Formats: sequence, structure tokens, C-alpha cells
Amino acid sequence: MTQTTGIAITGVSGRMGQMLVREVMAHADLHIAGAIERSGHGWLGQDLGLAMGGTALGIHVTDDAAAGFAQAQAVIDFTAPAATIAFAAQAATHGIVHVIGTTGMSEDEIAQLAVPARRAVIVRAGNMSLGVNLLTLLTRKVAAALDADFDIEIIESHHNQKVDAPSGTALMLGEAAAEGRGVALRDVSDAGRDGITGARKRGDIGFSAIRGGDIVGEHDVMFAGAGERIVLRHIASDRALFAKGALKAALWGQGREAGEYDMLDVLGLSEG
Repeated sequence: MTQTTGIAITGVSGRMGQMLVREVMAHADLHIAGAIERSGHGWLGQDLGLAMGGTALGIHVTDDAAAGFAQAQAVIDFTAPAATIAFAAQAATHGIVHVIGTTGMSEDEIAQLAVPARRAVIVRAGNMSLGVNLLTLLTRKVAAALDADFDIEIIESHHNQKVDAPSGTALMLGEAAAEGRGVALRDVSDAGRDGITGARKRGDIGFSAIRGGDIVGEHDVMFAGAGERIVLRHIASDRALFAKGALKAALWGQGREAGEYDMLDVLGLSEG
């Protein structure tokens, strides 16, 4: 019998968590090895399959990450920054791959991942899709080719339940644009326009966030110059593509050296 890779899923009751469960169950090389939820959640102690409204899977939802990770080779984590930091430490203790799709992480929180990454593989990305990662490469190249006479604006649209802005993908694109320009994003980011703001500062990278309905994810990178605009766009119409990308990362990370990676590494697009 072929051995499959065990996947633990954090925040398993959420929209992405349940999507990941379905994608793992449909994947011949994977199986569910752990299901984790926050303390006090109504799913705790229940069979995961029954909690999702289906048939029993023999996996019970727990708030004990150590127990949930014990039989896994990878954990996929689309939760919240503080929880992700704690999960990273636990994943490193177990020596399993930690795939992070959590957004809204501060620079300090991201820096804290360096310690567990000494002992385990961490794959972190603001977006797990092939298309967005290609867009990231294109954004970097176009930004490098155009000087600051071209204003850069990143416009992102998501569903009305998204809690962070700009999105993790928008920030990833902003970082790519800043890298192309040879500057630090924190020095040129403009994400808070309201009221009488004055003229746009030359060289700034702007962010605009739209929230409404059930929009899965849309990202435009606009390079606006005098008399012309270049617009790079990605539209996601199916959330499953993010889950599929995360599972690809979990498999890719098996047997890799400990360290921090991103989806460009997973997809073979890294220029480093």
C-alpha cells in the first residue's frame, strides 16, 4: 500500500479550512492527519467529517496543536498572526513542514519565524496561486524598467468578510514593486488616503482596498505615467486554487533543508 503524506489543518472550521479538507480528501497522495481549532470552538471533540456535515473521517477536532501535529508530515495554516507564530514553534518541534497562508502579519511577527525555520521547512506566501506568483515576477520587472515618473498603485478587491487590508497579496505585490525600484516598501507605502491629503508623493507605492459581496480576490498593479498606463491584473474566481497551491507547497517541502521559502521556490520561479 502506498504511503500518503499526512496533513494537519489549523482553523479547520473556516472557509479555507474546510476547502483544504475537501482538497486533501480528493488528493491521492495526501490524507488528513490532524484538525485544529481554537479553544472553546463548537467543533472541538467532534469527528471532522460529521462536523462538516458529511460522513465520519475518524479524525477528531482538537485545540491541542501538539496532538494535532503528532501524526502529520505537514501543517497548513490560514489563521491569524499570533496563532501562526505559536503553530510555527510547534511544527518545528515536530520537524514538519509548515505552510503559512496567514495574512496581516507585521514585520516583527514575520521576523519571529526565523527561529523555527532553523529546525523545519516554512513556506510562507501572501498568495498560493501560480498566476499571482507570475504577476509578482512581472511587477518586479516592470517596476525595475520604469522610473518614478510612473506612479504605482495596487488595487485589490475581496469579499466583505475579509478582516485585513491591504491584502497579503497586495503587500506581496507592493514588496515586488519596491524591490524592482530598489527601495524599501515601508519607506514608500501609501495606504491611508482620506480627506485633504495633498498631491501624491513621487515614488510612492499606493494601495487601494475594495470590500464587497463574495469577491474571491482581484488584484491590479497599475503603472500610471503621463499619457499612458500599464495595468497587470489577476482575477481569482475559485478559492480552491489557493488550497491546491498550499497542498503543492506541503508536498514540495518534504525532505527539504530547514529554512524559509515562498511559492516562487515551490513553483520553480525563484530568481534567487
